[in-house]
Amino acid sequence: MTVRSWGLLAAFLALFAVVVPESARAVGPVETGMFSVTGVEVDVTDKDAASARTRAIIEAQVKAFYILAERLGSPEAAQRLAGMDARDIGRMLRSLSIEEERSAPGRYIGKLTVRFLPAKIREVFGRHGIEVVEDQAPPIVILPLWKGPTGPIVWEENLWRKAWLDLKAEQSVVPIIIPLGDLEDTSAISPEEVLAGDAIKLESLMIRYEAKAILVAFAEPDPQGGIHAVMQGDSPLGRINFDKTYTSEDGTVEGAAAAAARRFDEVMLEKWRSVKIKMAAEARARVEAEQQAARPAMSLAVAVPFSGIHQWNGIRARLLSTPGVIGVDVSTIAQNGAVIQLAFSDSVQTLQSALSGSGLRLVRAGGTWVLQPL
Repeated sequence: MTVRSWGLLAAFLALFAVVVPESARAVGPVETGMFSVTGVEVDVTDKDAASARTRAIIEAQVKAFYILAERLGSPEAAQRLAGMDARDIGRMLRSLSIEEERSAPGRYIGKLTVRFLPAKIREVFGRHGIEVVEDQAPPIVILPLWKGPTGPIVWEENLWRKAWLDLKAEQSVVPIIIPLGDLEDTSAISPEEVLAGDAIKLESLMIRYEAKAILVAFAEPDPQGGIHAVMQGDSPLGRINFDKTYTSEDGTVEGAAAAAARRFDEVMLEKWRSVKIKMAAEARARVEAEQQAARPAMSLAVAVPFSGIHQWNGIRARLLSTPGVIGVDVSTIAQNGAVIQLAFSDSVQTLQSALSGSGLRLVRAGGTWVLQPL
């Protein structure tokens, strides 16, 4: 059986094992977790609709995997995983469900939700040296305001609001909540009040959606093409400050709006990853420092020959600045040398390596430890 046939068969079996129409599923934490990717679009042609559908399942898995890699890792992480076999990706699959689908002779068009097994994803990412940020940021309400020729629009359907809704980022590492725009929302704040930055009414909207911040994303058509998008304010990620004109390859305003929303989302993910990686590094440093402090100190009697007091002072300064050296007690000292008690926190081999980095050599000579400049 060829690799392609094997992949098609695996996906075909998965189709019956794990693919269920979205409307038939109960939505819960498993369905909408960070290891799920929603809105995966596929459009596949083959010899018949059934074959096209089977191929679409494979394509959706692969596409979702790289979206997840960017979300939990980074664009660079996704590049590092490039070329992974569809079969390997399939082994990490938890389930799929169909959001939308339609078929024609030899063609399948669909939108799917793909869910992966967290343990398998962590294992693969770890093998590739990718640090995964799983801790979600506190949810942020984004209120898209479109400034068109007829005035500010917030609640009506418009291309800027659609661009944010299409992100489907409610369960992302940085959860983005787009208000429903129902009667309660429209009664809470008007487009003019959003434009004016009414802090009390904006806060009421934030409280309704149990978020930790609310940011208004302004956008308007740019005279030179594309859109001009601005979003500024404080958030759990730090200060947000976007102000840029975006265009799209297809030259449409809709495409530019989608590009702007995606870029805003990417930058917020990058900011949160940076915050969490820094916090993790600081936590590791604290643990290492605590372990270092708890480790029992060791000591050696060391002979230190030198030509004069100036050389001794230099050797002693380098000793005290060497990582792992806890203390230097002088037992005896003369014009051409000293005997010291050298206290350190790790093994002798580690100490020798650290001393070498400080320009000193610790060697055993005739039963005595001797320290000399390199």
